[in-house]
Amino acid sequence: MNPTRTRLDAARWHWQHGPIDLILSADGEPSAVQAAYEACWTRFVDVLPELVGELKLLRQPVPSDAAHSDCTLKGAVARRMWSACYPHRVRYITPMAAVAGSVADELITAFAREGISRAFINNGGDIALYLTEGQQYRVGVFADLAAFSGEKAPGDLALDANLMLNAAMPIRGVATSGWRGRSFSLGIADSVTVLARNAAAADAAATMIANAVDLEHAGIVRRPASSLKDDSDLGDLLVTVDVPSLPQTLIDFALARGVDAAQRLHEQGLIEGAALFLQGRARVTGGTYENGALFTQRARITTEAPCSKYAAC
Repeated sequence: MNPTRTRLDAARWHWQHGPIDLILSADGEPSAVQAAYEACWTRFVDVLPELVGELKLLRQPVPSDAAHSDCTLKGAVARRMWSACYPHRVRYITPMAAVAGSVADELITAFAREGISRAFINNGGDIALYLTEGQQYRVGVFADLAAFSGEKAPGDLALDANLMLNAAMPIRGVATSGWRGRSFSLGIADSVTVLARNAAAADAAATMIANAVDLEHAGIVRRPASSLKDDSDLGDLLVTVDVPSLPQTLIDFALARGVDAAQRLHEQGLIEGAALFLQGRARVTGGTYENGALFTQRARITTEAPCSKYAAC
């Protein structure tokens, strides 16, 4: 299993190494862009072996009584993961909840150099951004990940949320979680998209907020994570595998629980904003900036956004 890289078009690359699946793009002076890509690639090829070497510890929950200095992980990405999950330790969370965002954060640092105006690394929908003064990205969100077939061009797909991120904002990370996504969830949210100061923080918070969008209902099907994936870091915890059509009152109740969790994280300075989606209904929470609300619901997106299942262009 060797790392591979393929140019998608003049502006984007696709890199893959085992489960790590990236879309990358950078703008700037051609020589600087090329140097940044090469530096990023050099770091990229070592990331997966480093994580595999500490996988046993990465699958262990962060102890609720741990001090931040108690982290025994050695690798830079592994330590990013642990640190991003540490603020959520009063509930069950393992560093794996922040793996995609942490990898993106680690690699985006290669583009923080003279001659690069902006760059993004999209790791399966968890996105790290680099923006210099005056630069921006427009990002779109698909609420129902199961509806994304890949058969249509991204520009032809209807989006459920639309946001513009510029260099003046503190946001440099976007992440999405939910029971319909590629990872397991304890909750019933179709998706929760979180904005934070880095992708690792957004990744961990999206996991926790998506878990909080929940309720007890006889029609919700849950299974032990270990029965679905024998090496899951969630062990025998029950994860959601199916959610029936719910009445509006229950949808609103579940979303309200998620909003409460998101607001607490916002008040603690852990996130900048969040958009929560469940069966056609949405809730948005977080800060506002000079251009108004972070999220604009039911908006279309321009062609300059990062592309993935979660954020389309």
